[in-house]
Amino acid sequence: QVQLVESGGGLVQTGDSLRLSCLVSGATFADYGMGWFRQAPGEPREFVAVMNWSGDRTYYADSVKGRFTISRDIAKSTVYLQMNWLKPEDTAVYYCAADRIPRRKSATITSELGYGAWGQGTQVTVSS
Repeated sequence: QVQLVESGGGLVQTGDSLRLSCLVSGATFADYGMGWFRQAPGEPREFVAVMNWSGDRTYYADSVKGRFTISRDIAKSTVYLQMNWLKPEDTAVYYCAADRIPRRKSATITSELGYGAWGQGTQVTVSS
């Protein structure tokens, strides 16, 4: 059973940076594409970033492109989300997720339906 545990959230000011981490266990980490999603109060959960299973493709939501970077450390079974130039509208609970299909041939999945395991979420609050 795949388990994901996020960490690294917190309260920061506009323009600050944060790095979120997501530790994955119970699966061969390198076989799975990994995504980050977020959910603001009263809003549906939305896609943020994804890295495919082979690690050679990434894709970002337009709202974070150029500010956020997804990366991974296979040896640590951890995926990261580096968030720079944070804005108040980035305030949300951030979730990492593992692709439902190992070694999926299509490059990147932005729909929640493509993910089979989720972390518990970590709160990011950006004050103005």
